[in-house]
Amino acid sequence: MNAVNRSEGFGERLLGQLLDRAHEMPPQLIAPLVAEEIRAIGGRDISILLQDYAQLTLVPLPGRGLTDGEPLPLQGSLAGRAFLTETVVEHLQADGVRMFLPLLDGSDEIGVLAVTLDSVSDDDRRLLRRLAGLVADMLVTKNSYTDQFFRARRREPMSVPAEIQWSLLPPLTMTTPQVAVAGILEPAYNVAGDSLDYALNDDILHLAMIDAMGHGLNAAVLATVAVGAYRHARRAEAGLAELYAFMDTAIDQQFGPDHFVTAQMMRLNIGTGHLEWVNAGHPAPLLIRDHRVIGALEGSGTLPVGIGGSKPQINSEHLQRGDRVLAYTDGLIEEHAIGGEQFGEERLIATIERVGPASATVQQMVRDLSHTLMQERGGITSDDATLFLIEWRGGTADHLAKPIL
Repeated sequence: MNAVNRSEGFGERLLGQLLDRAHEMPPQLIAPLVAEEIRAIGGRDISILLQDYAQLTLVPLPGRGLTDGEPLPLQGSLAGRAFLTETVVEHLQADGVRMFLPLLDGSDEIGVLAVTLDSVSDDDRRLLRRLAGLVADMLVTKNSYTDQFFRARRREPMSVPAEIQWSLLPPLTMTTPQVAVAGILEPAYNVAGDSLDYALNDDILHLAMIDAMGHGLNAAVLATVAVGAYRHARRAEAGLAELYAFMDTAIDQQFGPDHFVTAQMMRLNIGTGHLEWVNAGHPAPLLIRDHRVIGALEGSGTLPVGIGGSKPQINSEHLQRGDRVLAYTDGLIEEHAIGGEQFGEERLIATIERVGPASATVQQMVRDLSHTLMQERGGITSDDATLFLIEWRGGTADHLAKPIL
């Protein structure tokens, strides 16, 4: 790679050229374009690896100019280490240096870019990090109007209810200087009635977790209406009590009194740490401080959405910096482990306190917790199970708006 012109000006031109060409490039030509540009700086054996839906493996994206291969496990592979730690991993080998670069679209991690170089300088590292960020942006942008990336990520056939639910979801990870969230749904390829949603509007983080009654397509349709009603009321700036009432009316009018949705709606002031919530039939969220569960956020509850409950009481808690709040659906603790014993909240808490200290980020914790819980339950998933983790970091982000001199 030393023989290739890689001056600072060359790197800027390469990134600019890639961005210009990608603007109108059809999705199927993104991979060949990326491979072409990387070869121009001396790279070879190029792979784009995408995280699968179950968050267990990294799956190679097929495409002209890319190296095919077997899916790599998140745990135990160099690509997995780059993904899990969100850092560049370099591996010295006989014919050069194999680099694994996390593909980050903002704070949402897409996968890993792998490339082999003859040698690596600091200029190469800077250029490839920027290139990986650009590739992530391109994949996310093109993803909205192609099935190519969806198909690559699938390791199993996906049910129609799961197809509906995945189309509803926001990015499962969001990180800012003041707050971070991460979620995961099980079983990834057959989830039906569980869903989650969030939005950060000014200083208020809005969150919702939904579990529609029943199974299969009926549950997915019920959850779709509930999420749509939630978003509509949230965007109309309704208060938590009014939001609950709007969702309740929408479900009742569409499905009648025999259908309902359990739900949990939260609002967190990311400047002050003031958390408010309405619990409509969900297990109480758990408050985690210094990797220990210090208690459940019980508060007053109300009837599930669609049954016609009275105006709910708003519960509140003031978080400390670094606190994490874990919301979950009942499928997680009501599952019966091998031998007939219900999994239960105590075992959930014990698992949280065992997994938490080794988890640097919310995304890592929710993923590790989900996979560990699945193992603890003996791989049994007879009902949907969803985790939604919030971490309040406090402080202000004003410095990010200041111009760089």
